[in-house]
Amino acid sequence: MKATKGIPYGMSNFRNVVEQNCYYVDKTMYLPLLEDQAHYLIFTRPRRFGKSLFLDMLRSYYDLSQKDDFQKLFGELWIGKNPTPLQGKYQMLYLDFSKIGGSI
Repeated sequence: MKATKGIPYGMSNFRNVVEQNCYYVDKTMYLPLLEDQAHYLIFTRPRRFGKSLFLDMLRSYYDLSQKDDFQKLFGELWIGKNPTPLQGKYQMLYLDFSKIGGSI
């Protein structure tokens, strides 16, 4: 019997969503299209629309340090069955500005 999937409300860490067996709307089929686009992209969506989770998924996919976990993280998703040549090729710099307050 499979465990019931959770709802990842407020979660922006892709690894946690996968490891905690939460629902995830698979948008990985768009990665080949994104790779063919211009070098600078802007993701505009309303609050709570999954921007941070999508960007964290991109980080997990392209990050060289997470290359060994590819099957664990993406095995069940579209991109797990159709990886691109750029998967796990980059060293990623991750900056989280969500913890910054208004006063210094």
